[in-house]
Amino acid sequence: MTRADFYLIDKPRFREQPLLLVCELAKKAFASGQPTLILARDFAQAEALDELLWAFDDDAMIPHQLAGDDDDDETAVLIVPPGVDTPDRPLLINLREHCPAGRYQRVLEVVAAEPAEREGSRTRWREYQRLGFELHKYDM
Repeated sequence: MTRADFYLIDKPRFREQPLLLVCELAKKAFASGQPTLILARDFAQAEALDELLWAFDDDAMIPHQLAGDDDDDETAVLIVPPGVDTPDRPLLINLREHCPAGRYQRVLEVVAAEPAEREGSRTRWREYQRLGFELHKYDM
């Protein structure tokens, strides 16, 4: 069964920098050997994530890049700006406002603390529910 996990940001360090939580989730995915796609909302967010994945943890080396190169298949974590096509992977981290299309086993939704973000996440929750996903929620 396909699964969707919602991570609702609450802790101050994630409130200030929601992309830190994305980095932590990518680090966990890489450590468990799961090739991961991060679906960024826009190119600026994709670039910010690219930078942060290098800098957020001195002890972590997470192979990653912006999608669109020839060696996408070999890179553990691909950051995908809108409009770039990539092959499906088992794990997605979704930062976009809509449920992702494609075939995957698990999607992680990172939800910022702002009311508009929470409202959008409720819409996606209902959509995943309608699609028969197993749903989980975590306060971060």
